[in-house]
Amino acid sequence: MKIFGFIFILLICISNSVDSAANVAPPKLKIALLKYGGGGDWYANPTSLPNLARFCNQFLNMGFDPDYATVEAGSPEIFNYPFVHMTGHGNIVFTDADARNLRTYLIGGGFLHIDDNYGMDPFVRPAMKKVFPELDFVELPFNHPIYQQQFKFNKGLPKIHQHDGKAPQGLGLFWEGRLICFYSYETDLGNGWEDQEVHGDPEEVRRQAFQMGANILQFVFTQ
Repeated sequence: MKIFGFIFILLICISNSVDSAANVAPPKLKIALLKYGGGGDWYANPTSLPNLARFCNQFLNMGFDPDYATVEAGSPEIFNYPFVHMTGHGNIVFTDADARNLRTYLIGGGFLHIDDNYGMDPFVRPAMKKVFPELDFVELPFNHPIYQQQFKFNKGLPKIHQHDGKAPQGLGLFWEGRLICFYSYETDLGNGWEDQEVHGDPEEVRRQAFQMGANILQFVFTQ
């Protein structure tokens, strides 16, 4: 059962039925940051998600709360959030309970975006293999809908930071034909979402990062 799609539709219906005369604000959608074990800095890029939420609200007219939540992989609270973002530079450890809970969340309709903030790759792959032993990351073709939302990326992910100088890759895990996890590798979208003074990225680079991030959120909430 696609429980998160149902929740999103329900929120839209509630929003549309609000009596404007009563001046009652519609409920806001909230995204979450994944907290994981192993010592990696899951809390990296603290300004990125609030800025992305504001960008989506401004250019896609989406009702995101800039004040994101923090959830642990093994917590039942994760089911409150259709979209969970994961980042960092180092080690990632999922306990058996974490892996079971995250698997249930993703199969049930949730979505995980993993953004390699540099150095995550050797840890992301075994961690997600624990969650889905039967699945492997596959590179998404450039005509995949995630690249063809409000903003068009006909050559795939934009390159935000150099890292090892490799071409950026958008990798995915699919469950019964549905994209449940998108892994942005060798690009660092989250750094592009941060406040400009944090990394000093040119505005054009930041614009591309925000547009790609908006595409991901639009895809998740409309697929």
